[in-house]
Amino acid sequence: MTSDTPNLDRDSLHLPDIERLALPGEPGHPPRVLMLCGSLRTRSYSRFLSLEAKRVLEALGAEVQLYDPSGLPLVSDEAESHPKVAELRQLSLWSEAQVWCSPERHGAMTGVMKTQIDWLPLAPIGGVRPTQGRTLALMQVSGGSQSFNTLNQMRILGRWMRMITIPNQSSVPKAFAEFDEEGRMKPSPFYNRMVDVMEELMKFTLLTRGRAGYLVDRYSERVESAEALSVRVNQRSI
Repeated sequence: MTSDTPNLDRDSLHLPDIERLALPGEPGHPPRVLMLCGSLRTRSYSRFLSLEAKRVLEALGAEVQLYDPSGLPLVSDEAESHPKVAELRQLSLWSEAQVWCSPERHGAMTGVMKTQIDWLPLAPIGGVRPTQGRTLALMQVSGGSQSFNTLNQMRILGRWMRMITIPNQSSVPKAFAEFDEEGRMKPSPFYNRMVDVMEELMKFTLLTRGRAGYLVDRYSERVESAEALSVRVNQRSI
């Protein structure tokens, strides 16, 4: 236990065993994790939960970046070159894992959360897809009773974005009662569950990041690539 993570029982927190998860010769640097949260409020419980998760990930040995969605425009052709869009896409390309955390509003994820995901294309950027093959952990906060609507929606999106979405997830009901005035999460089973999710994300990331390209390699895309190559090679004029 440290002053930065007072709720963590360090004796019970197990650092990932890289030798059991990664093959020899696979990447050995700290896993790179991008965090997205779905609220712009000053007292944002989704951001508070993300910051708690960030501290846990760092304690587990990860390198973490929390994206600030303030100023991110709605999706449009005119906003394609906006600096906040470029920042988000570069962070996604940098990442090997992501954590999405949104409040539940009107039974769904927020527009802020969806806009961030909508700015991440399926198509490659510089030859690399910004989400495909990356591991993904999901969290939500609610103002009322326990709910999983937002988690379920984001899980569908994670699959659509060709991400490896881990089984575990975190839902914090009545979030206003789970954080103190400083925005720190109180000790509770909800905190422990969040730690569970971050541990699992680290394990899945170490297990798959060196093999992500092979895991998401698709027959249909290989066929399409072969056809495109044939057209180019056999064209009669340039």
